[in-house]
Amino acid sequence: MFEFFFLLLHVPIFPAWALLIVAPGWIWTEKLVHSGLIPLAMGSVYAMLLFAGVVLGQSDPEAGMSSLPAVMALFSHPVGTLTGWAHFLVFDLFVGAWIARDARALGMGHGGTVPCLVLGLVFGPLGLLAHVLRKAYAGKGWRFAG
Repeated sequence: MFEFFFLLLHVPIFPAWALLIVAPGWIWTEKLVHSGLIPLAMGSVYAMLLFAGVVLGQSDPEAGMSSLPAVMALFSHPVGTLTGWAHFLVFDLFVGAWIARDARALGMGHGGTVPCLVLGLVFGPLGLLAHVLRKAYAGKGWRFAG
């Protein structure tokens, strides 16, 4: 059952990443990904998993965030692992969408943005780092806004 939920978490995520990579300017990419619709919907899934773990007791009794052993216990239960994985998926997609919008707003070519997006999909923060380094190298600054 938990394996099924793990696979189900990816159903909206992978198409969203595909849209960012292969159809960045398409109207449906705007409506589904850049509007925040998919990340927000996935955020509600995260909230349900968190509720199951915290309120319904679907977690290791030693789980928490106050120490490394408590965090390890957090991920030792399938619901805790699914909650953490949903967290990664949602935030990585949110950051990937920001990278795509930021690069477009700065007039940076999409071909150079794709490697940053792929890194973001696979290795999360490395995609963000690659984008910021790319911006700095192109003389566009390194800031996240303005």
